[in-house]
Amino acid sequence: MSELRAGQVRNLVLATVAFAVTFWAWNLIGPLSGSYSRQLRLSQTQLSLLVAIPVVVGSLGRIPVGMLADRFGGRRMFAGVCFVSIVPVLFAGWSTSYGWLLFWGFLLGIPGTSFAIGIPFVNAWYEPARRGFATGVFGAGMGGTALSAFCTPVLVETFGRPLTHVLMAAALAVTGLVMLGVSRDSPRWSPATAPAWPRIRAAMALRATWQSAFLYAVAFGGFVAFSTYLPTLLQNVYRFAQTGAGLRTAGFSIAAVLARPLGGALSDRLGPVKVLLIAFGGTTIMALVLALEPPAEVPAGVSFVLMALFLGLGTGGVFALVARLVEASRVGTVTGLVGAAGGLGGYFPPLVMGAVYAAAGAYTIGYALLAITALVTLVYTMRAFKGLQGR
Repeated sequence: MSELRAGQVRNLVLATVAFAVTFWAWNLIGPLSGSYSRQLRLSQTQLSLLVAIPVVVGSLGRIPVGMLADRFGGRRMFAGVCFVSIVPVLFAGWSTSYGWLLFWGFLLGIPGTSFAIGIPFVNAWYEPARRGFATGVFGAGMGGTALSAFCTPVLVETFGRPLTHVLMAAALAVTGLVMLGVSRDSPRWSPATAPAWPRIRAAMALRATWQSAFLYAVAFGGFVAFSTYLPTLLQNVYRFAQTGAGLRTAGFSIAAVLARPLGGALSDRLGPVKVLLIAFGGTTIMALVLALEPPAEVPAGVSFVLMALFLGLGTGGVFALVARLVEASRVGTVTGLVGAAGGLGGYFPPLVMGAVYAAAGAYTIGYALLAITALVTLVYTMRAFKGLQGR
């Protein structure tokens, strides 16, 4: 027990930092959408596809990566993902055509799979009563998208795109070496030796897997969609420069990042279902406000920040719910499936928003669809988990 307590904080911090670095790498394209659009003369549809494409591998890749984390442990898997991600990061920075950017952007999804490593890794270090807190703190590593939104445009303006990507590759290499040399798997963890496909089937047979996947597709998918597409939206609607749009997107991401551990901690105290009801109810209201395209900063800026807070609470609440519904030996595989759903939830909204803006010159329909989706999720959560609302 003393060994367990001694390693909890260190390994939680290391996992969170690794998550932040890999998520920065995952979101390298979105903050530069304006410059890509101008340099390559892209249509709204082409730009939306370029921004959304890293989400595909980052989403679907979480399924095998989650299973591999159950088999090989978080320490080795974090290091492996960091090292493999160096290749697409470098080549995306050197690409000068739309086709090559799409290809390397597709592979930039690899660092986005790290989420499926971290959840079972930190779960194994903490006792059940504190797993909501632990997964919430780890989830704050999605602040890597905020770092990317704020820092990537500034670094590109200062050093140029190729050197910026070289710096990101160096950060991944250092992070991989640190995880390999300093982090440790929990003494509670033991490798899963069962064949992969039966484990997937067993996880997919759980009702909790599908329920959590749906909730996470809305909560985390909403966060990913906004964090990748918001720079484009702000430039289109409010005519901000690329750096100004990046700064405001960073503020959105930071709000969600701060709310995620809060969502986990509140789930430990109030129960994850209550937290999810608050999250989806607030998201519904904010989407309706933004559908009116209010003036910049106030109330639009405030509405975006509140939207981020509600989505962050939801992401923290979902995995607190997973920790209560799923036994520890299956968390990695279930996390991979749920994480994939969350990532895919972030893939389609940018495409929809781009198509809506190209057709109507406004995002009203897109916001209305978000409001309807959040409201449906709210009602589903209320009905599906009625017996858990007091826990």
